Amino acid sequence: DTQLTTDPAGEGATAWSPDGLRIAFGSDRSGNSDIWIMNADGTGQIQLTNTPEDEGHPHFSPDGSNIVFGSRRTGNVDIWIMNSDGSNQIQLTTDPADDKNPDISPDGSRIAFESNRTGNDEIWIMNTDGSNQTQLTTDPAYDGSPDISPNGSRIVFASNRTGNNEIWIMNADGTGQTQLTNTLED
Repeated sequence: DTQLTTDPAGEGATAWSPDGLRIAFGSDRSGNSDIWIMNADGTGQIQLTNTPEDEGHPHFSPDGSNIVFGSRRTGNVDIWIMNSDGSNQIQLTTDPADDKNPDISPDGSRIAFESNRTGNDEIWIMNTDGSNQTQLTTDPAYDGSPDISPNGSRIVFASNRTGNNEIWIMNADGTGQTQLTNTLED
């Protein structure tokens, strides 16, 4: 194990660049959570966002040119995208609910995310320009933290539909929702 950051602030929510040379991460160094980037050896740490509100959960696009992330800068959490150098920050979702935990598809065309715009957390998907926002899950339990498979055909997600926190999987269009784990909690 190698410690890459030494700042006393809280740091987390990391993401590797596709070429393995850089790491994007969230850090509280500026008094609230912002997105930072560094080389894989911990050098060259650069702050990419600088707003008075929290930002986090960065994910690189497949070609490494963009980073998608969640930001609270509009009063609630929305999905944003920016160039990997921090320039050209664009808001993709504008719903008054929280849209968070984005993941970009391997072909760079779609973003899966978690939203509570229907009253509870569900999995949604949209084009990387923010268009065609479509709800994929409709269960009254928590469905969140989506992760798109390497070939883009499936989405794995967390859910407490059974009363326990479990891992589920579905096709990228929301069909075929299947529970993968069955953990009995005490």
